[in-house]
Amino acid sequence: MNELHEQLAQRTAQVRRRMEEACRAAGRAPESVQLCAASKTQTADTVRAAWDAGIDVFGENRVQELVEKRAAGAYGSTPLHFIGHLQTNKVRQVVGAADLIESVDSEHLLLAVQKEAARQGIVQPVLLQVNIGVEASKGGVAPEGLTALLNQADGMENILVKGLMCIPPKETDPAAQRRWFAAMRALFDEAAARSWTRTRMEILSMGMSSDFEAAIQEGATLVRVGTAIFGPRAYPLPAEP
Repeated sequence: MNELHEQLAQRTAQVRRRMEEACRAAGRAPESVQLCAASKTQTADTVRAAWDAGIDVFGENRVQELVEKRAAGAYGSTPLHFIGHLQTNKVRQVVGAADLIESVDSEHLLLAVQKEAARQGIVQPVLLQVNIGVEASKGGVAPEGLTALLNQADGMENILVKGLMCIPPKETDPAAQRRWFAAMRALFDEAAARSWTRTRMEILSMGMSSDFEAAIQEGATLVRVGTAIFGPRAYPLPAEP
C-alpha cells in the first residue's frame, strides 16, 4: 500500500468510526447511513485510491470533472452522484452518467432532466434540493415550495425522485446546526407520509465534514464528506467551460 492509499484508508476509517458513533448515539444501525466521498478537485488516481478505501458513493460538484473522471474509469463500480449546481445547458452530460442527481432544485431543471432522460429512453433518479435556510447564496427550492415541486416531479415519466438533499446554513452552535437538520427531517417525513405514483422517499442527503454527526443524529441516510477524507482543497477553482 503506497502513502496515498494508506492516508485515504486511515481518513476513511476515522470518518466511518465517527459515523458509527453518531449512529449509536441516535439508536440507529451504522449500515443505515451511506458515505458519499465528495471528490471535487481530486485527480482520477486519488479517486481510485479512495475507492480502494471503501467508499459507498462518489459525489462530484462539477460536470467537467464528472465527465473526465468517469471516462478515466476513476469510480470503478462505485455509484456516482452529481451533488453540485447543475445548469440546464449541461444536463445532457449528467443525465445517464450519474446514478443519482442530488441537486434538482426547480421546475425548469426538472423539465430539462425529464426531456433528456426521455431522449435517452431512461428513468433518471434524482433528489430534490431544499434551501432549508432560504439563503440567497445557495440553490434549492424554498421549504414552502417543496410540495408543489414534488407534485410536478411525480408526474414526469422519466424521473424518479428518491428523496431530498440540503446544504444548511453554517452555525457555530451545534444545537443551532441540529435544528436545521431536524427541520429538514420533518420535511422528509411529511413527504414520505404521502402517497406517490413514482416518488420513493428513501434518501435524506445532508451533512458534510464539519457537521455530519449532527446530520446523522437527525436522520440523514447519506452524508457527503470531502475534506475529512481528502484533506483541504486548493482554491480558487478554475471556471468550468
